[in-house]
Amino acid sequence: MMAVRNWDSETFEPKDGLARPRRGAVVDVGIWDLVQWAFQVEGASLNFDEVGMRYNVGIEWILIEQARLGCRPDGGGRSDPHPDADIVAAALTVLPEAYGGAGMAITIAECARTGRMPDCMPNAVARCAPRGWRRHKTGTYAEREYWTGPGRWPSTWLSDKYGYVCPVTYTGTAVDVGRARRAYLQWWSALLELRHCLSIGRSLSAFRLTDAMPRREPWKDKA
Repeated sequence: MMAVRNWDSETFEPKDGLARPRRGAVVDVGIWDLVQWAFQVEGASLNFDEVGMRYNVGIEWILIEQARLGCRPDGGGRSDPHPDADIVAAALTVLPEAYGGAGMAITIAECARTGRMPDCMPNAVARCAPRGWRRHKTGTYAEREYWTGPGRWPSTWLSDKYGYVCPVTYTGTAVDVGRARRAYLQWWSALLELRHCLSIGRSLSAFRLTDAMPRREPWKDKA
C-alpha cells in the first residue's frame, strides 16, 4: 500500500470537518470530501461480488487485522450507509482498469477512511545511512563486514585486521521520489475519473459535486 500524508484539498493544513447532508438542501462538495464522508463517516464499503470479483481472506488475515486494531470486534448492529455513500462506493467499485481498477479503488477507499492522501514526498531529502548499528561499551557504531567482493586488494597485501566496509542504504533518492509521485498522480487521475462519472449520472440526492480537487502536483507548492 502506498504511503500517505494528511493534506487538505486546498491547503497543506490538516482538515477536521467533513461535509454532511442537510435536510431540505443540496450541499456543494468536492469529490475528495465526498469520498471521505462516504467511507469515513457513513462506513460505506466496496462490494466487488456485484461485478463478478471476489476477494477471499483467511483466518490469518483476520488475526492480523485484529492485532492492528488492538481489539477484537464483537459484532453488533449498525445502520445502513446513506444512499449517496452507497452510490459513491458503487461507482468506485467499477473504476476502469485504465485508472487502476480494483487495486486503485481499494487504495482510494483506504485513504478516505484514514483521511489522508498518498505521500508524494514533497520534502524528500536524499540520505545515506548505515544499514545497521552495533553497540559497544565505548559507544554505538555502524555495522561493518569483511569485504571479499570486487575491488578488494589481494589478501597477501592486507591482514585480516583491514578490509572492512560499512554497508549503507539510500533513502529519498530520485527513484523513490519518482515512484511516489507517479503513484500520487495515478490516484489523482482516478479521483478525477470518479468525479466525472458521478457528475454525469447526477444520481446524488444530498450533494452536488463541485470542481474542487486535491492539488495535482503539491510538491511544486513548497515554500
